[in-house]
Amino acid sequence: MAAPYAGYRCQYDTDWIADKSWWGLSIDATERDALTQQLADCPDRPITVALAR
Repeated sequence: MAAPYAGYRCQYDTDWIADKSWWGLSIDATERDALTQQLADCPDRPITVALAR
């Protein structure tokens, strides 16, 4: 993953997960571990995913 602006990190990560869910894309173990580590520094925030029609 490309590194976004530091102040946008949490939003970027949750948007990344939402986009993956929207398109039904999987993640590998390396990506999962990176997201888990990065999101550990974020406050609890919901991830909103719109369902595809």
